[in-house]
Amino acid sequence: MRRRVHLREPVGVALETLRAHKMRSFLTLLGIILSVSTLIVVIALIAGVNRYISERVANLGSNVYLLTRFPIITDVDEFVKANRRNKKVTWEDYESLRENLKLPLRLGVEQRISGKVRAGSQSVDDSNIRGVTANMGDIDIVEPASGRYITEGDDESRALVTMIGSELATKLFPNVDPIGREILIDGRPFEVVGIAKPIGSVLGQSQDNFAYIPIQTYFKIYGSYDGIWINIQARGAEWMERTQDETRALMRARRHLPPNEKDNFGIFDSATLMDLWKNLTGVIATAMVGVVSVFLVIGGVVIMNVMLAAVTERTREIGIRKALGARSRDILLQFMVEAAVMAAVGGAIGVALAYLISGLTTATTSVPMSVPFPAVLIAEVISAAVGVFFGVYPAKKAAGLQPIEALRQEL
Repeated sequence: MRRRVHLREPVGVALETLRAHKMRSFLTLLGIILSVSTLIVVIALIAGVNRYISERVANLGSNVYLLTRFPIITDVDEFVKANRRNKKVTWEDYESLRENLKLPLRLGVEQRISGKVRAGSQSVDDSNIRGVTANMGDIDIVEPASGRYITEGDDESRALVTMIGSELATKLFPNVDPIGREILIDGRPFEVVGIAKPIGSVLGQSQDNFAYIPIQTYFKIYGSYDGIWINIQARGAEWMERTQDETRALMRARRHLPPNEKDNFGIFDSATLMDLWKNLTGVIATAMVGVVSVFLVIGGVVIMNVMLAAVTERTREIGIRKALGARSRDILLQFMVEAAVMAAVGGAIGVALAYLISGLTTATTSVPMSVPFPAVLIAEVISAAVGVFFGVYPAKKAAGLQPIEALRQEL
């Protein structure tokens, strides 16, 4: 009866070979290790940044979209055309939408400018000064940690009050409660009525250096010449598309746009921002696939050469096994499994290295990284597949040896 080769045997032989020749094994698997670690690090970086951008940058609020002068434009020529064609979004547009739109839950307005904020001897340049309507407190992701948000009364009276970000509070009033105290925003005195909850930073850039003031106060000081942003909140996720369509239809009618003419305004939501970002990271991922492919080919060729050398070294063993009844497909399976195991071990080392790099990067820098478990499985499968692919030729060569010739070669 012919003896079948169980997987345990070739797996054991492969692991023993790796253990007995540690340096040679490391050099053999270096290409696989580098390719797998590079692949996982890139995926971890993209996954981490995608989640980071989704939570910190593209988060406009729950079921919120923006109406602005420009849509998201990535082409320079298209932006030049839009700059000539698109009109600024005005307060009159906001009032018309507020009176005529039926589907939205609420509409709010904001406008931003960079300014200098000062308190006593402390000052902060390039602060984000934001004029907001009172209902932006229900739309925006920014919430007061202490004190209050801007109110309707503040807006109607054009009050000189402000809710400031946590960074401003810390820098201007170290170890002091800022509520009720006075700060100068571009030289004008404002009473601090609220401190916002910390948001954090985006890629090292603080998001807590801001001061909210009533929108009418903003217009009084800075004017509305640059147009406004209208924040529109739908009643739920399932209402987003219909609400945007209603907004678009009303704006087109208000601006007397014929059916065949493009919008001369922009409407976008968090999903639009994330699609843009993922398109960018997709280009990066595609480029990295080319780099990883080179490492994989190099690693596969090295494994193939090592397996060919192993066939030569074990020619007599192959002859004896065939003489004792081993079939060609048993020898073929043995060498292919050994090649796959070697590559899989290289993949495992690459995974461990990737986890180490990701952990160190997250701990020591502001770059967010997150290793998805499916990426680990894919990397291991790919590395094992590379071993099988490049192990086919050595395995066929071993399986094709004739017992008598194999035994004679060692004599």
